[in-house]
Amino acid sequence: MRIGVFGGTFDPIHLGHLVIAEQAREQAALDEVWFLPSSTPPHKRSQPLTPFDRRADMIELAIAGNRTFRLERIELEREGPSYTADTLSVLHERHPHSELFWLIGSDCLPDLPTWYQPQRIIAQATLLVATRPDWPMWTTEQLRDALKLPADAPIRMQVVNVPQVDFASRDIRRRIASGMSVRYMLPNGVLAYIQDKGLYRS
Repeated sequence: MRIGVFGGTFDPIHLGHLVIAEQAREQAALDEVWFLPSSTPPHKRSQPLTPFDRRADMIELAIAGNRTFRLERIELEREGPSYTADTLSVLHERHPHSELFWLIGSDCLPDLPTWYQPQRIIAQATLLVATRPDWPMWTTEQLRDALKLPADAPIRMQVVNVPQVDFASRDIRRRIASGMSVRYMLPNGVLAYIQDKGLYRS
């Protein structure tokens, strides 16, 4: 199987995430896209994070009815920081006959060289780079240079052209805390869940 792995905090998941996942599925001919919420993201240790189960519940509500989308709770099983390189290794061990694709936005791609063991990431998965508003797309040569790899080092990377819906979870949290509307930014089930649980209120 060709599996797209979509990692992130998803705090909360929103329609922009779903658009990226669907476009990646179609353009890269993926069999499934697995949403993989981080348990302890290393770059957000100092920031408050909604409990894992709440974020996972919202993902399940958001993807309900789509047989090609799936929630993967692997990060909850592991202790310590949620490093992408380690997660991909575990997924390879559990699904040795599947080809993995890692979804990443063009806004995050320049940060990839600063991640934990980025060379392991590109060795284990094809990068599916989703276009993001106002963020130029890096070439494989730029990424190779940033990773200090030899000129002939292989990098598997595919651009995913995504309608430019510029939603961000942090902005949605701010809007909710301020009492502003987030209707049409979130799936209805996710919005109802947030309201029922009182999430993100100031």
